[in-house]
Amino acid sequence: SVLALNGRIRQVGSKVLASNGKRVDFASALEACEEAGGTLAAPMNEEENEAILSIVKQYNQYAYLGVREGETAGQFKYMNGTPLNYTNWYKAEPNGRGTEKCTEMYTDGSWNDIKCSLNRLTICAF
Repeated sequence: SVLALNGRIRQVGSKVLASNGKRVDFASALEACEEAGGTLAAPMNEEENEAILSIVKQYNQYAYLGVREGETAGQFKYMNGTPLNYTNWYKAEPNGRGTEKCTEMYTDGSWNDIKCSLNRLTICAF
């Protein structure tokens, strides 16, 4: 299968989270998740944020989230275009004002807006 899982799986609610351990740019991460039949993990609540964080900590790598800046600078949305109903931004983030359109999770579970060309851990949700 596209995603070699090696036991790197978490279940949270009805979602299953998995990482292939690869660090790639945003487009490649999203593509890997979609090819596997899922999408990039995006926390809808604190419980989901904690589950994603457990994978981030396991690899000790910052990871992309399925949260992107919309047409309005500073306004972030889920990949399906719906507004965020939960956020965990790091202090004074997001601060890219249109130049940093993607979102990463730090190893403490907080979020930061970054350029989509950077390589970050891939975590998919199914």
